Amino acid sequence: MKFLKAVLILMLVFTSCKSSKSAIGSAVEPKAISAKKISNKHFQNRFHKNTVEARLKVAYQDNNNKQKLSVKLRIDKDKVIWLNATYIGVIVARAKITPSSVSYYEKLNKTFFKGDFELLKNMLGTDVNFSQLQNLLLGQAIFDLNAQKFKSVVDNDAYLLLPTEQQALFNILFWINPIHFKLDKQELNSALKNQTLKVAYKKYTNIEGETFPKNIEIRAKGNEKFTNIDIEYRSVIFNKILSTPFKVPSGYKQVVF
Repeated sequence: MKFLKAVLILMLVFTSCKSSKSAIGSAVEPKAISAKKISNKHFQNRFHKNTVEARLKVAYQDNNNKQKLSVKLRIDKDKVIWLNATYIGVIVARAKITPSSVSYYEKLNKTFFKGDFELLKNMLGTDVNFSQLQNLLLGQAIFDLNAQKFKSVVDNDAYLLLPTEQQALFNILFWINPIHFKLDKQELNSALKNQTLKVAYKKYTNIEGETFPKNIEIRAKGNEKFTNIDIEYRSVIFNKILSTPFKVPSGYKQVVF
């Protein structure tokens, strides 16, 4: 199923009681501060709750397909990411990701995948992990900003962090919001593979004291192919006890990437 494959493969190939809500803007002119201070503030404002249960509206488009889905998302922080996709109320796919495993099945073609992150690591020649996908969904940088040195400039009312030495495989850029120090955008480019991944956080809300994404836009291009994913969080609940069931139905065929 297109959306889940994009979450599990495409995004990682570059590295996968309701409370009142209020929109958080970004209409402030940032003052120049050090990259280290920006990185520290971004880390301090990371997600602090234990679990997330959310309902998403997802629009997916690539060169050949276009579809809209409803998705249930459950995150047990640092342990499990669980997704259940439905179309017109019917389950079409389910995925479960842990720090050591990636599993999903989709009903249209009756296929499933079970494996780990090693395949993606071999494809990239660099480590990819569970926390990168988790951070992407929570508005955090998918790479540790304290793991290397950055320089900062003010760009379009945001702090742009540029590594003083870019990685061999990727060029990476991070735009940090000057109000809440979550991401406005992160961008990864691979000239070697002619690939670009842009993740933009168009709006945040305040839920139980957490600055949480409201809308995420994912744009990927490479080798004359493109993938667009628009995610809207419709409802979000924190610190609920979660169940993350996953069982491949009988008769499904295993796929290998």
